[in-house]
Amino acid sequence: QVQLVESGGGLVQAGGTLRLSCAASGTIFSIIYMGWYRQAPGKQRELVAAITSGGSTNYADSVKGRFTISRDNAKNTVYLQMNSLKPEDTAVYYCNVNAFAGTKRAYDYWGQGTQVTVSS
Repeated sequence: QVQLVESGGGLVQAGGTLRLSCAASGTIFSIIYMGWYRQAPGKQRELVAAITSGGSTNYADSVKGRFTISRDNAKNTVYLQMNSLKPEDTAVYYCNVNAFAGTKRAYDYWGQGTQVTVSS
């Protein structure tokens, strides 16, 4: 099993910055990719950013140029640097990890979510 511990959410004014962290632990053989999703009230969960073990990244159009995803493979940790935050970035942010953890195929694991609130 894989456990994910997220940190770094909070309340910030528009234009401000936050940095989210997510540390994965457990019986991890290898991590394929790590990412962040978010879900605003009344909306579907959406991909914010993802990064592969090789460092390839993918971003939602709405955050390109403002958010940066990175990872520390040695620590099994993924980060999301969020700059120039907007009120529409307000959501619960979830860490997602796709990994082999004592299984024959990779599975998705999810964090408990961290609230990000951007005031105007």
